[in-house]
Amino acid sequence: MTPAELASVVLTAAHAVFDERGLDHAALPERTVVERPRNPEHGDYASTLALQLSKKVGVPPRELAAALADELGRAPGVKSVEIAGPGFLNIRLDAAAAGQLARVIVEAGAEYGRSDRLAGEKINLEFVSANPTGPVHIGGVRWAAVGDALSRLLRATGAEVGTEYYFNDAGSQIDRFARSLLAAAKGEQAPEDGYGGAYIGEIAAEVQARRPDVLTMADAAAQEVFRVEGVALMFDEIRSSLRDFGVEFDTYFNEKDLHDRGELDLALARLREQGQVYESEGATWLRTTDFGDDKDRVLRKSNGEWTYFAADCAYYLDKRERGFERVVIMLGADHHGYIGRMKAMAACFGDDPERNLEILIGQLVSLLRDGAPLRMSKRAGTVITLEDLVEAIGVDASRYALARYSSDSPIDIDIELWTRATRDNPVYYVQYVAARTAGVARNAAEVGLVQGDADDFRPELLGHEKENELLKALAEFPAVVATAAELREPHRVARYLEESVAASFHRFYDNCRVLPLGDEEVTDLHRARLWLNNATRTVIANGLHLLGVSAPERM
Repeated sequence: MTPAELASVVLTAAHAVFDERGLDHAALPERTVVERPRNPEHGDYASTLALQLSKKVGVPPRELAAALADELGRAPGVKSVEIAGPGFLNIRLDAAAAGQLARVIVEAGAEYGRSDRLAGEKINLEFVSANPTGPVHIGGVRWAAVGDALSRLLRATGAEVGTEYYFNDAGSQIDRFARSLLAAAKGEQAPEDGYGGAYIGEIAAEVQARRPDVLTMADAAAQEVFRVEGVALMFDEIRSSLRDFGVEFDTYFNEKDLHDRGELDLALARLREQGQVYESEGATWLRTTDFGDDKDRVLRKSNGEWTYFAADCAYYLDKRERGFERVVIMLGADHHGYIGRMKAMAACFGDDPERNLEILIGQLVSLLRDGAPLRMSKRAGTVITLEDLVEAIGVDASRYALARYSSDSPIDIDIELWTRATRDNPVYYVQYVAARTAGVARNAAEVGLVQGDADDFRPELLGHEKENELLKALAEFPAVVATAAELREPHRVARYLEESVAASFHRFYDNCRVLPLGDEEVTDLHRARLWLNNATRTVIANGLHLLGVSAPERM
């Protein structure tokens, strides 16, 4: 029995109690939940339904809990129900009901853990969005791992998600990039406000290979060639490195397109319609202070140039016009000040900034070797890049390490720890369970132990304490996925895999032998435990997939 199935049983019992007592069914929720108690001695699951309903129907909570317990105690699969404290219901399942979960998980396969909790939500999720003036640095890599995991979680809970990378390919930073490439091609020092690093020379050389005549042009024309060709090459490199990292976007959106298609004028007109635009000192302003911003924002300067903020407004409107009800943007630690102005901007368009716009801030990441931070990239010169991280610890470890922590916490990634083939390496600890469960299944087949049909599965044999503990851990997975999606916290999946599933499986494996010894006859208990082994493999694989990490069959 899954937690969702038990919750349905609890609600059915509540309906029966209300019928018997003549209570108003309107007080009953459409659905309820059961939770795993912190103390295993308090039962398999707990419900607070009696406490929730007591005031609504005017029945003391313990009296209502007693009626619910009596009704629940007659439900198939429920072994016992105890009343605790002011009206908690502590529920124990019989072994057969608890063990059936192994069959449910194995038969569900990749679908186990998925739900329709966020069905109907259309979400645009923008992450990474690094300027195309250099390789993706380690801060952007964090958002690549977390953002991709979050997109998987949102889809697993029924949301319609469009992932998006915004290329800031218009503005002064692109001009500095082009000047830097031109200087490198001429063998000159980079401009004082330009970009350094070996990659600038590499890209400049590639542009020259494509356009051998570029240095015969006037500087203005040559700079334009380096801008167009250089940005395209940087685009390709960023997309390729992210693809190698397992991250693909549904949409790569160019800022320049907003300008070329006149979308900044469209956004300005829409904001004027809302009455939030005014002119002052020759410039065009947006009255964001009406919605909590610390100052009004310039949309168009007195010289006629658009501001970056105007492009932000146009880009937000473009997303909303494409039908996305919620716009989620992931930004680095240095963008915390953007939250107020962006929320105010959404309100200026007439949107609800709490409903339609969500901004997540990620903190800094450091890569450590021998306890000291690495500060210089071999290629970028000033920052640690995606390639540096992957070269140091690999794709799986990188993605797991970056997604394992709450995004609002700084991370120190110790190269020695994350490359160690021991249990203190979190990704190794979890992947080892994936490999061990696959190994058990292979070895079982070699000795003639097969899972068999569901009709032959005897779940009531899974009565050992460690089997029950593992079953309860596996039962939590759908709720963990739903909570991680709703709270935008993929790290909950990683911690669950480590602390609940992997830890419980190791204790099960040490105490409950799956394979027969020597010439021992294969029994129904061996088969039941193989179902549980395979259910564990399913949950580990599904959880790792949500993090974009592989579930190896051998290590």
